[in-house]
Amino acid sequence: MSASVSDATEDILANSIVVANADMANDAPTSVNPGWILNGRPEHRIKQLAHSRDRFSHSVAWDCTAGLFEWHYSEDETLVVLTGEAFICVNSEKERRIGPGDVVFFPAGSSAVWRVPEYIRKVAFMRRPIPPPFGFGVRALGALLRIAGIGRVAGL
Repeated sequence: MSASVSDATEDILANSIVVANADMANDAPTSVNPGWILNGRPEHRIKQLAHSRDRFSHSVAWDCTAGLFEWHYSEDETLVVLTGEAFICVNSEKERRIGPGDVVFFPAGSSAVWRVPEYIRKVAFMRRPIPPPFGFGVRALGALLRIAGIGRVAGL
């Protein structure tokens, strides 16, 4: 293979999509942070699936056994429940059930009490928030690059 073909292949792989298996059957469970447990002995498993090139966002598969615990979010998290159910309570409001197919967003800095009756499994997408002034600067730069015809155009 010539050097230029090899370089092209590496460029393609650096920008390729990631396909990951979310199966965690071989992963050992660990206790939820002991300081967060309110009742029971919940154990969870977490598996990193993918991350962005800038490492500001990543996706994980996560599951948890029965228990009552508080969870503190250091990153923005959007989750999709795959199986099982949980009841979540935020700011002492009424408990809300989440189950298969439900999508939930937790902003960085928030906390929620989770009551897992038996088991829950989710895929979560996390993103480290950028302080508003920096976020504005990044968006402004992106807009200028698009106007100049330099920026990428993403279609959904």
